[in-house]
Amino acid sequence: MTTLAQISTQLQPLLTTTTDAVAQEQAYVKRPDRAKFTPSTLVQTLVFGWWATPDATIEQLAQMAHRVGVEASPQAIDQRFTAKTAALLEAVLAASMQHVARTQPVAIPILQRFTSVLVHDSTTIPLPDALTTTWRGCGNDTAHGTAGLKCGVQIDLLTGALCGLDLTHGRTSDHALPIQHAIPAAGSLRLADLGFYDLEMLRELDQAGVFWLTRPQSNSRLRLPGHASQPLIDVLEGGGTDVAWDTAVLVGKEQPVAARLLARRVPQAVADERRRRLRAAAKEKGRAPARAAMALAAWNVVITNIPPERLTLEEALVLTRVRWQIELLFKLWKSHGRVDDWRTTNPVRILCEVYAKLLALVYQHWLIAACGWSDPERSLVKAAQLIRSSVVELARALASAAHLFTVLQTIERLLKRCAHLNKRRTNPTTVQRLYALTDGFAQA
Repeated sequence: MTTLAQISTQLQPLLTTTTDAVAQEQAYVKRPDRAKFTPSTLVQTLVFGWWATPDATIEQLAQMAHRVGVEASPQAIDQRFTAKTAALLEAVLAASMQHVARTQPVAIPILQRFTSVLVHDSTTIPLPDALTTTWRGCGNDTAHGTAGLKCGVQIDLLTGALCGLDLTHGRTSDHALPIQHAIPAAGSLRLADLGFYDLEMLRELDQAGVFWLTRPQSNSRLRLPGHASQPLIDVLEGGGTDVAWDTAVLVGKEQPVAARLLARRVPQAVADERRRRLRAAAKEKGRAPARAAMALAAWNVVITNIPPERLTLEEALVLTRVRWQIELLFKLWKSHGRVDDWRTTNPVRILCEVYAKLLALVYQHWLIAACGWSDPERSLVKAAQLIRSSVVELARALASAAHLFTVLQTIERLLKRCAHLNKRRTNPTTVQRLYALTDGFAQA
């Protein structure tokens, strides 16, 4: 089965039979003979409606209802914004994670050295205070409210698979997210933000044959062979005029983890700019910047368990940059998908909208993975724009597997022709930098 055919067979059931099955488990519809909507057509209306128009009015949602075969008035839709509908949408969103859409590996040699390249991070959606009992925010952080939904996300940069979407309270630590504790297959590479830094987890990954590459915490303690434990910055500065490090170390004071320390001193202008940002961030919080962080601004530093014959220092420092791809995904979800924006003050409707938009974004990612991920020069923004232009066709095609497959083929052709990154000459993209590591690469 081709990737496109796989997506087609997953896309259709989730918003039809799976949704109706979830609704039956929840006793969502007590008198189905009187309902204008079935659970599946209601979910389709909200998902496709807000996917096509993120700031859709009730009238525009009613128009989408007609496109999925329901003659519903705006008032009929408005009446469906209930706690039960929110629970239904949340359950369907959870069910979407039972399907992992995979594609052919992207043609970037350095990524293909691993069975998967997993990146995970989290983003928080601030919610009205009225939803505090549903999703608790950051406690007394009044600037961000008392309600918030944290989304922990994991993607495989090799195949484009959306491997995890954890929903939890905004105040939950990244360390507590399920994606943090999932052990990937041996041979995988895991990249994560410092919020997920956990030496015990790194030890477990290493024992499972999983590779990891991460920045160390600024207050980390390291032990060089034959030396006592000392702060990271003391190790780096103890090298005198050395501008690069690639050496075996033990990380941590108690029960240390074996790793490679990889570091390179950055130009003075880069270090100065980093320190300026550190001072500004510390001033905003009413405190002085940490001495260790200020000193480490002069270095690019990572630790890894990948052996030297598999990854060089230069390759590691470039590979670290791909973690930002998930930040670009979050930016796309918020700026393009408007998952954190709504035009109502009704808390329950807001909750329905957030879940429906997240479902749309899951679908969107499936389509990008199936139709354009194998192209290293893909543009997520351009791909999302092109897919949005086809949402009405997708909604109409959902009732027919053959029609849906035809629409997906059209989307695939569009993405292959029109969703490419613009080339840069002065500030190369991450993809260009990754390609530059490959022998024989010639920049166009």
